[in-house]
Amino acid sequence: QLVESGGGLVQPGGSLRLSCAASGFTLDYYAIGWFRQAPGKEREGVSCLSGSDGRTLYAESVKGRFTISRDNAANTVYLEMNSLNPEDTAVYFCAAGASDCAAGFGSWGQGTQVTVSS
Repeated sequence: QLVESGGGLVQPGGSLRLSCAASGFTLDYYAIGWFRQAPGKEREGVSCLSGSDGRTLYAESVKGRFTISRDNAANTVYLEMNSLNPEDTAVYFCAAGASDCAAGFGSWGQGTQVTVSS
């Protein structure tokens, strides 16, 4: 099971840190992806952390602003989001898959709402 937390309302230019906590399995060897879906839009990939080699991937729209990281002791993956803008408003989901980010994701969390507004 994956549980996201850390969403909320933030002003433009602000920051949030999302958490994706796993229970029932160890995240270490899995690829963990963050996705988001805004109202009326398709779900899009935001970032991924490979379980096989620790490689990170980011969507162009968030490069330089978002950082994905893993805390193995806490069995949690984080998404640090800085310089947020209204276009970042969405429900954010984390997902776990095979060790490589390209292999797809089979386990999903329920999502956490991020709203960027003044």
